[in-house]
Amino acid sequence: MSEPQNPIEVQRHLGGVDYPASRDDLVETARNNGAGDDVVSALEALPDREYDSPTAVSEAISGS
Repeated sequence: MSEPQNPIEVQRHLGGVDYPASRDDLVETARNNGAGDDVVSALEALPDREYDSPTAVSEAISGS
């Protein structure tokens, strides 16, 4: 199992996301912003739902 991603590192690759955003929107944006496989994998592992803010994404990534 891979180690959990730092939410700050993930947010660096989510610039330009229009919230609310789906998991697929987040993955696509991260890829377009040059995210590495580890960041993309962490986003792909998120529950498939709408995220209404960067904070919601960070909480989901960190498991809070």
